[in-house]
Amino acid sequence: MREFHMRHFMNGAAVVVLLQSIGVPAQHRVDVLLARGGLPAYVAASFAEPIGFQRSRNGDSYVFDRRDHVVYRIDAQTRQAQKIVQIGQEEGRIIRPGAFDMAPDGTFVVADAPNNRERIQIFSPTGMRLGGFLLPGQTTARVMVDGLVLNGVGSLQYTGRLILINQPERGALITEYGLSGAGIRSFGTLRATGQEADPELHLMLNTGLPLAHPKGGFYFVFQTGRPMFRKYNARGDLLFERHVEGPELDPIVTTLPDIWPERSRADGVLPVVPPTIRTATVDPDGDLWIGLTTPFVYHYDESGDKIRTVQLKGASVLTASSLFFESRQRLLVTPGCYEFDVR
Repeated sequence: MREFHMRHFMNGAAVVVLLQSIGVPAQHRVDVLLARGGLPAYVAASFAEPIGFQRSRNGDSYVFDRRDHVVYRIDAQTRQAQKIVQIGQEEGRIIRPGAFDMAPDGTFVVADAPNNRERIQIFSPTGMRLGGFLLPGQTTARVMVDGLVLNGVGSLQYTGRLILINQPERGALITEYGLSGAGIRSFGTLRATGQEADPELHLMLNTGLPLAHPKGGFYFVFQTGRPMFRKYNARGDLLFERHVEGPELDPIVTTLPDIWPERSRADGVLPVVPPTIRTATVDPDGDLWIGLTTPFVYHYDESGDKIRTVQLKGASVLTASSLFFESRQRLLVTPGCYEFDVR
């Protein structure tokens, strides 16, 4: 027999739902957090597909709208959205964008694909192009499932000094680039998938999110296949590997395919691999937060232990498409461009 109890904080910041019953372990409790702020509704409603909502130190917010090929800046005082990077193939504009990230100083990068070439561009806080470079090789047809880019540059992280990209075709999970486009190093052995005879499928099962640890080192979160993540030290040495598990994932994991249709490379047909992880981020203390393709977020400490399951609620319960920590307590989330207090 189960009982559900709700505890309301006096400031309305959150509602915690505690699942209490005999035999139910603590890690199965779910904290339901209510949005305590965010962009005004009339601003958030103007975005077609916001998959990046971040904030600089001066309080200005930035929204990456992938469908409209636009980056917006929302002034901290006026709360008005201004298009600072717009659609186009030429330098300083973006076309077929796949990923976005911002450094604390407000500079940001966007990965796009003009003329079937993967491009990284670096912008100032006002949207002025500061630099950029093309990645080697031609882009194949882009595969997207549930809004996730599963080939090409579908994820990156920008530290202000380095750009981290997942390029499994280079034989490693994480590749570091300098701001001039020079490849610095690649590290992280591809995981065994059992599909090594099918190169495209093998690479898609090694698609994921490279994340820098604020105290040094890295996480890599696999987005397809068996949900898992790895942690590396600053030298790129593997520290540990953990499977991502929980009742919220069971319906997905139990239906993952083991057999894929046979095809030849000459067919030009690419495999469609269902994602299991939608997004992830690292908080200022170095804890890892993983957003599932179901409306739940798992919180892991630095040792790789899951310590919390969170559900985020704005106008309705959210399946997060992006997570960003403005501070230790303040989490910014899309869709909806909401703010949550995670304490």
